[in-house]
Amino acid sequence: MSFVKLSASALAITAVSATAAAARDQVQIAGSSTVLPYASIVAEAFGENFDFPTPVVESGGSSAGLKRFCQGVGTEHTDVANASRAIREKEIKACAENGVTDIIEVRIGYDGIVFASQLDGPAYTAFTQSDIFNALAPKVMIDGQLVDNPYKKWSDFNADLPAEDILAFIPGTKHGTREVFEEKVIATGCEATGAMEAMIAGGMSEDDAEDACLEVMSDGRAVDIDGDYTETLASIDANANGIGVFGLAFYENNTDKLKVATMTGVEPSTETIASGEYPVSRPLFFYVKKAHIGVIPGLKEYAEFFISDEIAGGDGPLAEYGLVADPALSETQEAVAAEEVMGGGS
Repeated sequence: MSFVKLSASALAITAVSATAAAARDQVQIAGSSTVLPYASIVAEAFGENFDFPTPVVESGGSSAGLKRFCQGVGTEHTDVANASRAIREKEIKACAENGVTDIIEVRIGYDGIVFASQLDGPAYTAFTQSDIFNALAPKVMIDGQLVDNPYKKWSDFNADLPAEDILAFIPGTKHGTREVFEEKVIATGCEATGAMEAMIAGGMSEDDAEDACLEVMSDGRAVDIDGDYTETLASIDANANGIGVFGLAFYENNTDKLKVATMTGVEPSTETIASGEYPVSRPLFFYVKKAHIGVIPGLKEYAEFFISDEIAGGDGPLAEYGLVADPALSETQEAVAAEEVMGGGS
């Protein structure tokens, strides 16, 4: 299959206005701000290449998108949830309680979480997960003891980092990016510095220590961003010493405003994520309500189009915007074609 009408306009990263959602001859999609640029590209290209209306794509975060998705079956409910993490068991349960029992999970590829700062600001080129933990955790390890965090500047614990006040704009808790940030950065740093071991040695259970590892300071140095990446970008614009957490694709589309930090000496890129060299990456998904296939025009066709070789493959337009192609893409294509649902059914 060849999609010859994939135009420059299809590559514009824009969210479709929520006001367009009234027409139910259109596929309705909501969720992850990380997946948003990819879904927007695909939606516009889909509208240009098929005799179906252009799908409506909204953001709001992975958790918010899945919450809407799980509210029920019927034309008043969304058809697709974009997510920068896998759906959780409690969300599957919430779906089932509302009659959403057959869910098709579609893995579209991989993305990296990057740290970026003002283009003309300080250069953060020596980050490790331990540095982020030391900057933001309420308690840190100093001289073998777990103590209240005394650090004010990045250079206080790593001389290779700038002597700038610590200020990090991190994804809010409703974003799938937050979960990956916690698990692959904060939790890894907690363990690497010995803080987790010290918590357990001090009497905490392993579960409590894991939870404590994910806490961040509430003194203003860590600022939750509940909106999408444009809000994080605005915060960076207003704070010369700030560092923000973004998806790779968003950073790559804003290199005129941002410069990226390294993590464990590796610069994030499609190549370093594909090779596994860059340590902070994650799979991206969307979820389809099977009950809406055949009811909402173009729903299955949209899903198949999204994961086609021409779109999500290594030479497709999504790769140009930072998506790392999934080595198992052909298996995903077969599963979607067969309408296989989570749990192994179809």
